[in-house]
Amino acid sequence: MSGKEGAAPDAELPDAELIAAAVAARANAYVPYSGYHVGAALRGRNGKIYTGVNVENAAYPEGTCAEAGAIAAMVLDGEREIVEAAVAGPEGAIITPCGGCRQKLREFSRPAVAVHSCDPNGHKQTVTIGDLLPHAFSPEHLS
Repeated sequence: MSGKEGAAPDAELPDAELIAAAVAARANAYVPYSGYHVGAALRGRNGKIYTGVNVENAAYPEGTCAEAGAIAAMVLDGEREIVEAAVAGPEGAIITPCGGCRQKLREFSRPAVAVHSCDPNGHKQTVTIGDLLPHAFSPEHLS
């Protein structure tokens, strides 16, 4: 892990292990209808990496996104905070989380958390959760 354990790594220097985990996860996506493989990897404050893939369903709106799967794995492990995220899509593509996943990621992270877009060849772009979802409704609004 780059940086101090539990600290969000510098947005300009994505963690290579996190990127590799998102790319590796991508290969296991269940996408018999679209063929559009996506993998996600999240690093929790505890330093662990949690991965997920998109899973399609014949009833199209019932599929799930890679980010949602990674968040579920993280929560199952008892972790509640994301300090860095990576999303891997097709070669040459710069993909970002969909609107629903942006909200899901914000639930477990701060606006300054880095989200790295990558393809099978590695890192392509970094933005923050705050960049992806400005003026987000967040847990802090319910405090």
